[in-house]
Amino acid sequence: MASDLLSIGLSGAKAAKIGLDVTAQNISNAATDGYVRRTIGLTEVASTGYNQNVRDVSLSGVRVEKIVRNADAFRQSEVRRTGADTARADAEVKGLGNIESALEQSGVYPAITGFESALQKLKEDPVDTSLRASVIEAARTMTATFQIASKEMDAVGKGLQFEAADGVTQVNRIAGELARTNLRLARAADASSDQTALLDQRDKLLADLSQYGDIGTTLAQDGSVTVTLGSTSPATTLVSGGSTTALALTTAADGTVDYALGGSALTLAGGSLAGQQLALDKLAQLRGDLDGLAASIVTTVNSAQGSGTDRDGNPGANLLSGSTAATITLATGDPAKIATAPSGAPKNSRDASNLDALRSALSTADPAGKMDAILFDISASVSGRTVTRDALATISDAAKTALAAQTGVDLDAEGVNLVRYQQAFQASGRVMQVAASIFDSLLQIR
Repeated sequence: MASDLLSIGLSGAKAAKIGLDVTAQNISNAATDGYVRRTIGLTEVASTGYNQNVRDVSLSGVRVEKIVRNADAFRQSEVRRTGADTARADAEVKGLGNIESALEQSGVYPAITGFESALQKLKEDPVDTSLRASVIEAARTMTATFQIASKEMDAVGKGLQFEAADGVTQVNRIAGELARTNLRLARAADASSDQTALLDQRDKLLADLSQYGDIGTTLAQDGSVTVTLGSTSPATTLVSGGSTTALALTTAADGTVDYALGGSALTLAGGSLAGQQLALDKLAQLRGDLDGLAASIVTTVNSAQGSGTDRDGNPGANLLSGSTAATITLATGDPAKIATAPSGAPKNSRDASNLDALRSALSTADPAGKMDAILFDISASVSGRTVTRDALATISDAAKTALAAQTGVDLDAEGVNLVRYQQAFQASGRVMQVAASIFDSLLQIR
């Protein structure tokens, strides 16, 4: 009995010691990103027969069966899914916000209204040199703001393209690390080694990957994972075992981007890569709208110019040139070239009927109204996407909170475990002392 009592106490002390080690590990890694709280799984050491009773009695102590990761595959999947949606919305709102700033800060709208106001002022005295010079300067300012807007939008587009390209690089890097982790997990399973640290690494990599795109996962018995990327049907595999498929990016002439996985077109519904793609699509649309507005102004002004006579009695020549926001510019800086008089009018004519025709044509084309519509379009997009992003962030935060409640380290709970395992260790030690005392008593019997 004494020897049985000793082995039972020893098994309890060993189990409590492992419990203390695991608790200490949890406390040490409480702030470690991606760490999943561990607990020990205890099982009774079963045996049959007992020297005092032939019936089956199990009095053989305890052993640590396994180290348990307190992870929930469903909750982890929800965190990845909702996180991908939020990352997409974040990237899109950021890109759209930069586009909005580029358009608003360039000052195109006030420059257009300033040009129209200068033409209206010229009506007071069509031959006045200072008023004509004001029109030329207003036109110069207007064309300059279009060029500034174009350059700023180019800068926003290049920034989004760079971020998308970097995201593709990161996806390929993470995929490679996942493939290597898969191989290590398989080897650890074959060797019956502890996989907890590798599983933490796997889950951390999956969480990181979901920030760039929407992913699907299939877990194998050995802990390795097969990962699909995007919403393309059938799903395209990014990682399988130790193999990966390369993600690539192509940039179109209009600045938009497309993705391909293993040479096949890929559609992303989540992650920052999808958000940047959406922002670039909106940028291309707005760039086309702005170019169309610039071309409309050039056509309207030059058409009216060609129907009139300038101050020197010459047929009206083009006042503007270019066909896009980037190329619109003054065709002449001479105030005398403004054709305010009708065709065939003499030099220094005060007949401003052609100026009226120009103003009427601009009123019909309504460039200020169209620019206002462009600004409203991007502003409404930013506002709407921001509401969506905030809603998705709330859902994502709730999923993270639910997961953290299970996988996160609660220092108060771990403090309780320290006391509990310490008491268990001391009690098991006391059992061994009693066993030793009983054994000594038996030896002293004469």
